[in-house]
Parts: sequence; C-alpha cells; structure tokens
Amino acid sequence: MSDPVLQVRNFTVEFWVDGSWYPAAVDMNFDVQAGKTLAIVGESGSGKSTTAMGIMDLLASNARMSGSVKVKGSEMIGVTKSQLRKFRGREVAYIFQEPMTALNPVYTIGFQIVETLRTHFDMGPKAAKARAIELITLVEIPNPELSFDKYPHQLSGGQRQRAMIAQSLACDPALLIADEPTTALDVTVQAEVLDLMRGLRTKLNSAILLITHDMGVVADMADEILVMKDGLTVEHGSSDQIFNKPTHPYTQSLLKSVPKLGTVKQRAAIDNKKQPVIKLTDVTIAYPKRGRIPEFVAVKDFNLEIFPGEIVGLVGESGSGKTTVGRAAIGLIPIKSGKLEIVGKDISKATQKELFPIRRHTGIVFQDPASSLNPRLPIGESIGEPILLAGLAKGAELNHKVEELLQQVELPRSYRNRFPHELSGGQRQRVGIARALALTPDLLIADEPTSALDVSVQARFLELLLELQDKLKFACLFISHDLAVVDILAHRIAVMQDGRLVEEGDRDSILKSAKNEYTRRLIAAVPVPDPAEQKKRREARLAAK
Repeated sequence: MSDPVLQVRNFTVEFWVDGSWYPAAVDMNFDVQAGKTLAIVGESGSGKSTTAMGIMDLLASNARMSGSVKVKGSEMIGVTKSQLRKFRGREVAYIFQEPMTALNPVYTIGFQIVETLRTHFDMGPKAAKARAIELITLVEIPNPELSFDKYPHQLSGGQRQRAMIAQSLACDPALLIADEPTTALDVTVQAEVLDLMRGLRTKLNSAILLITHDMGVVADMADEILVMKDGLTVEHGSSDQIFNKPTHPYTQSLLKSVPKLGTVKQRAAIDNKKQPVIKLTDVTIAYPKRGRIPEFVAVKDFNLEIFPGEIVGLVGESGSGKTTVGRAAIGLIPIKSGKLEIVGKDISKATQKELFPIRRHTGIVFQDPASSLNPRLPIGESIGEPILLAGLAKGAELNHKVEELLQQVELPRSYRNRFPHELSGGQRQRVGIARALALTPDLLIADEPTSALDVSVQARFLELLLELQDKLKFACLFISHDLAVVDILAHRIAVMQDGRLVEEGDRDSILKSAKNEYTRRLIAAVPVPDPAEQKKRREARLAAK
C-alpha cells in the first residue's frame, strides 16, 4: 500500500483554561489513504472538530499540540506560518461547519473564490472568474453568473455551504477536511454534494477526512470510521464493522440514537377547532431590489395554519423559502401581500412598535448558532436577556430561571459564565434553544434546530422538545431538511418548492403516500444508516438520472 496522504501519530490537543491545561483530543492515531474517506464521529464536544482544526493549525492561541501530523510525508506540527499557508488551500482544504462565520461578509462569494485561485495559481482575473463560475455551477448554486456577485447574507444556509465547498474545491486539494459539510443542506442537495465529493475523490485520488454526526452520510461516504468520546478514540474500524458489528457500548448507543424514517407511530391529530396560533393567507414575500440584484420573490401565495399544541414540519430544498416563511412569521421580514396573523392579531402591516408585544408570544431558534449569539456576552446573559427585557425576573430569580433553562437543554449550570466561542457547535445550538424557550412562547419557530447536534444529543433534544410541547402546548413551525427528524416530531408536514407550498397533509400521508413527484424525490434522497442499503439507494438514484 502507498504512503497515506494524511498520517496522524500520538496527536494530542490541549487548551489552557483558568490556569490549567485541559485535554480536548488525546493520543490520536489514524491514516487516510489517497482515494479513501475516514469519518470521525461522536457526540458534540467529543473532540472531532478540534482534531480536524488542529491538523490545519487553526485553533485559538490558548491551544497547544503535540505528536505528529504529516500530509504527503511533510510534517505540519511546528512549521512556520508561511509554510502552512502553502499547504492550506493547495494541498489541504477545509470545509467549515458554519459557513456564515467562515465566509467574509464584506466580500462577494465570487471574489472569495477568485482570491483563493489567484493566491495559489498564476491566473489572471478573467480566467479566475471563469473558473469561479464553473465551480459555483458545479455545486449547483442557482444562476451562477448572478450568484458570483452575491454576498453571503444574500444566500440561503444551504447555498452558503455550497459556496464554501466551491471555494474548498478550487485548488483540487490532495486532502479535503470536511467538517459537517452537509449540515445546512437539504437531502437532495446533500446527495448531490456527496456525489460531488465522491467524484473529486475518484477523479483526483484525493483523501477525505469527514467530520459528521449524520450516520446516513457516514454510511454513504466512509471507508473507515473512528468513534470519539470525551477526546478519546473508543473504536476504529471499517464502515461495515462499525455499522454491523460494533463492539464498544458507546458506539452501540450512538447507532441506536439514529432516527430512521418510517419507524415512529403517527402522532394523534390536534383539535383544529380552536383559533390558530399563526395563520398565513395568500402570503407573498419579496426581497427588494438592491444595486444590480433585482427584486426576488422568495415566497408566493403561501397558506398555512398552526394550532395550539401542534408541530408542523416545513420541508423543502435549500432556497425553497422555508427560512423566509419562518422569519416572516415573527415579523423579521415584511410581507409583500396577503395576511399574516399571530395569536389573532394581524401583523401584515404592523410597525416595529406594534410588533414588540406580539414577539413576546414567539420564540425562534436560528439555523446558525454562532452568528445568532452575541460573542461578547456570556451565555447565561444571552439566555436571561429576553426574560430581563420582558420584566419577568431579575437578580437571584433571573439566575435561577437561567440555570433551569440550561438544565432543560442538558448543559451544566457552570456553562452560564462561558462565552459562545468556548462551546462546540452543538452546545451553542442548545444555548439558542434555551434562549428561545425563555419566555414560554405560544409559537416557536425552529429553523434547523438539530442541524448542529450529534445523533445522541439530537435524540435527547427531540424527547425534551416533545415533553415541553406536551406540557406548554405551544405551536411549533419546525423547519428542517431532515425528514427523519420531522417524522419523529410533526403532526403535519408542509412541503415547499421554489417558494410555493406544493403538498400538505398529516405525517403518514406525506411520508408513505406522497402525491407530488417532488415530495417523492425528497423522501427517496434521505440517507439511511446502513452502508449496503445506502449503496443500493445511491446506485438507483444515479441510474434514474
């Protein structure tokens, strides 16, 4: 066998916190061969991303690393910054977990891809732009020439992730480190991106280090799997062995936590004779013209009602308008036409002053926890802020409520004094959930709330959400691309395509007997945590193209 592209030996990462060194990843040993994929899996905070970022020397200044990391035989630990810059992008590329914080908000995505190309290649502006548009087309961002001039905030979460993948693939790297590369992607685009990464691996014989909590993605991509817990390797073996013959109890419990489509009983119907908590009637939402970007109608003639105690799952591809509906539902985006009512009040033309008391009835969990939390505030203050502003508690009573909310989302009380950057992606998402529930809302908008959570924490969170919802009877619009999660939670499912509602019904009628061809395609693209079955599904999908 040829030398591995990536060789990691006795690699340890520690962080200096409050006068002591705390280990985050201990004594890591693994290889990634050319043309192969190694997946590192484990709970949020287990050390997966720390290991990956340590390999690229992208950790904060309070981190120290020891051991050996070799890429194509060259040592990465202890080299100069200029030597590292030659490796980064050209030999090793990194797809980050949170595209909104990894992409520069003041530059267009086209500029950022061109910058990567011209840094590493002797390439003129025209050739670099042509190659950038080719890459944007490759990752299936709509209207590539127009999207070249868009800023990150003008793209949906999934489109931002695809823009980052395009930038990462720009230099045809020997090693691609993909940290949750499909977190923000819907299942159909996820399938296309995985095909793209698989094609890169085949075409260029690249090695891929995949960091993910999605065991369906692992089943689809991985040749080998390394399982981490509390910074330690607990199991390492082939994909077949880990999925079908796991030996460690933690690996076994991890696999049991994976949600599987169609294995949960239909939830009891909700009484729809009461007044709906939210009602959208013929709602159209448009983003106004800005500079060279024309007006964009994101949602057209949308109709939906959600009743007290009901969870409606809103699904569809990236850019279909799901998040736009969620943000309009609490007045963050104005509607162009139609009628939008919350708890019986029409907010279609409401002013900011009129919206303020209505927003006390609503809570929202955003898709990207890193950009929705104030980086300068400890998380205890972020969670307690809505309660304080609403005048519901202060002092010791407020502290007690914050600790209760942290406990509800299964974070230690001591975390109240930590800042967002000191938490893992999944832990930050749980802080966002605690903040959204702070005012016990009538309506909760959950925009991909489980996208950053590993499967075991996701399973506990879903149980918690169901318990809280049964107890508090709030209505919930659950926006997700994960149909297996929607299957667990939703009473009804609404399917969006290109800004329109194409199908709506109870969970079983949508998942088991969908009438719309687009809905059936979405369901067929859901990855399953079984390598053999996933291979059959992938081959059938490719044969149908």
